[in-house]
Amino acid sequence: MHIVITGGAGFLGSHLCDSLLEMGHEVSCLDNLLTGSVDNISHLMGHERFRFYKHDVTEFIYIGSQVDAVMHFASPASPRDYLELPIETLKVGALGTHKSIGLAKHKNARFLMASTSETYGDPLVNPQPESYWGNVNPIGLRGVYDEAKRFAEALVMAYHRTHGVNTRIARIFNTYGPRMRAHDGRVVSNFIIQALKGESLTVYGSGKQTRSFCYVEDEIDGLIRLLMAPDTDDIHLPVNIGNPDEMTVLDIARKIIELTGSSSKFVFEKLPQDDPKIRQPDITKAKTLLNWSPKTHMEEGLRCTIAYFKEKLND
Repeated sequence: MHIVITGGAGFLGSHLCDSLLEMGHEVSCLDNLLTGSVDNISHLMGHERFRFYKHDVTEFIYIGSQVDAVMHFASPASPRDYLELPIETLKVGALGTHKSIGLAKHKNARFLMASTSETYGDPLVNPQPESYWGNVNPIGLRGVYDEAKRFAEALVMAYHRTHGVNTRIARIFNTYGPRMRAHDGRVVSNFIIQALKGESLTVYGSGKQTRSFCYVEDEIDGLIRLLMAPDTDDIHLPVNIGNPDEMTVLDIARKIIELTGSSSKFVFEKLPQDDPKIRQPDITKAKTLLNWSPKTHMEEGLRCTIAYFKEKLND
């Protein structure tokens, strides 16, 4: 297959490029490098089945050859990114999704959109099934990301129902692993960098809020399974792809201090506006439709991620 990946130089996008090339597919990677990095895909340059295009997907996308699938991963995707880039986040959710699914429609290709657990907002239901409509503040600081993805989901379903595009929507929960950016405001990368530097770990709020972290290899496996799954009525509706093992932020911090051998302490700061108090996916649908569930234990994944950041800090 020839697969186009928008945001292909980002954290998840670059891992998708790797996995799909290993499976024998041809990959075209589009990225404007606003939050992505050429470093994530430099090892692929020169690969006979890989092409990179520096392109802003809010603009018209032209691919001259046949395209079999489009995976839309372009978007700022960390709290720091979408707080600093609110308009860009909204534009890529709206215009970027429109241009990307337009390419899929034109090429008669299947389309997978990277949505997010942020569509559930600060949930009042735990764990969160795909049927839950969420508790989102549309005009809050985080609303630019939440609503960009909620709009994108609505647009994807409209294209499926109106034009018959073969669509899939992955609601991605917190993911961690190599190629995370060091200072992007995510819990795992923040804690690891602070622990490795011997700095105090910044915990927002009480630290009793929960998250569910999926190692990147497991996440990529689930996403590819969703893309390749047979065309059924259920496959077009959102599917949670994440790890249902729920942990408090303080538990994650303690585990990272233990694995890094750091003497770091905690420093507590005010909880950001609309920060979710709980976050846990119900993955019944993924298990049923995709025969997928995460396999990597948190400690194993953290060791790999810590090793990556150690190397980066020593560069």
